[in-house]
Amino acid sequence: MKKSLVLMMVVLALALVACGGGDSGSDSGATESSGPDVAHGEKLYNQTTIGPASAPGCITCHSMEADVVLVGPSHHGVGARAGNYEEGVSAEKYLTESIKNPDGHLVDGFAAGIMYQNYADELDQSDIDDLVAFLLTQ
Repeated sequence: MKKSLVLMMVVLALALVACGGGDSGSDSGATESSGPDVAHGEKLYNQTTIGPASAPGCITCHSMEADVVLVGPSHHGVGARAGNYEEGVSAEKYLTESIKNPDGHLVDGFAAGIMYQNYADELDQSDIDDLVAFLLTQ
């Protein structure tokens, strides 16, 4: 009886391993290899603080409503506009550079030094990629 129980437990354990059961770490690897996560980018965007230094989150200074300016320009339609600001610079590259080096690309009417300058140090590249992926949907 005892041997049967042990044998049954071993068989069950092997079946779980073969099916991938119980390995919660495998999902994170699939997400990383599948590209940026728009939902995670939206979650980050909507936080009032972001990163380990509690920097201001995007929603703190940018509106998603057309023509509504909080501190920085509205992000309504930013995914469609971003590729038009500088010739030869894709929307994805423009947005990524704007997060990493805010004063590198200034929208007309907005001064240098207003946007938090250390997102490149505070956020992982995957978080930046997720934010950009979300912004591209706008």
